[in-house]
Parts: sequence; C-alpha cells; structure tokens
Amino acid sequence: MKIKTHRINTIVNLIENNKVGSQEELLALLEKKGFKTTQATLSRDLKALKVAKQPDHEGSYIYILPESPPGTTETERFHEEFPLSGFLSVDFSGNMMVIKTRPGFANGLASVIDSHSPFEILGTIAGDDTILLICREGVSRTQITDALSLFIPGIKNKISGSEL
Repeated sequence: MKIKTHRINTIVNLIENNKVGSQEELLALLEKKGFKTTQATLSRDLKALKVAKQPDHEGSYIYILPESPPGTTETERFHEEFPLSGFLSVDFSGNMMVIKTRPGFANGLASVIDSHSPFEILGTIAGDDTILLICREGVSRTQITDALSLFIPGIKNKISGSEL
C-alpha cells in the first residue's frame, strides 16, 4: 500500500505543479519520478482522485484536481477520503468482523484502522477487497462499531442486517 499511496501523492503533486494534458504526459512524469505503472492503473488513480480536464488559457486541456475547502491541500483532502471512500459493507461472525471494500481498497483501510489502534480490535488481515478484524473477547459489536465510527464515517449504515 505504501507504493500506491506514494504514487497517488506524486500524481497529486505533479498535477498541482505541472500543466499535464494527457495520461501519456503524466505517465512520463511519473516514470521520471521512478514509478513504472500502466495506463490502466493511472486511469484508476485519476478516477479515485476525481481528476477532471478543463481548458486552460492557451486553448488546450489540462488535468485539475477537485476543489477543496479553503486551507486544505489536495493531498490532505485525498488522504481524508482515501481509502475510506472504498468502504462497502460490514458483517460479523463471533468475535470477528468482515469489512468488504472496493477492489484495491482493503489494505489502505486496514492501515487506517491499524494506525488508530482502537482497543476493541486486536488486529486486521487485509486482502484486495476484504478485511478481517479480530476483535477482543467480551467487547460488544456496538462498542466495536462505535470505535470504528470515530474515523470511518458512515460505518453504522453499512452493517448487514441487524447485526448490532
């Protein structure tokens, strides 16, 4: 995940500091920064960042990042939303919780959970689109969900059935 996060940060910085008009140009700039990636991966990254094209004052088109609240950099905005924007659903089994994400988001979301180190969760195991959370014995599902809701907005709305 560190490579993806570093690549995303580099893309944000390149778009903020250069006039980039095509994916080919962006791929070349990324390669100069040491990233060898495919056009398909770059396309997914641009979609996740919600990058758009707009005409510049010279009549060509350039990539732009979406507007952010005043005082927020694009990198900060992206880190606030990513990988939380990939969160899909939650289900429980005993003292385990399974979180489903969009493909490619599980590692990032597990990293966010691990970095917050909630007492209620012993650890996470992440695949491409699924995270297994091992929860402490004696901790209720409501307590786990409450702890996660502090940094995963909307988690309570994603719980399957009436799990709480």
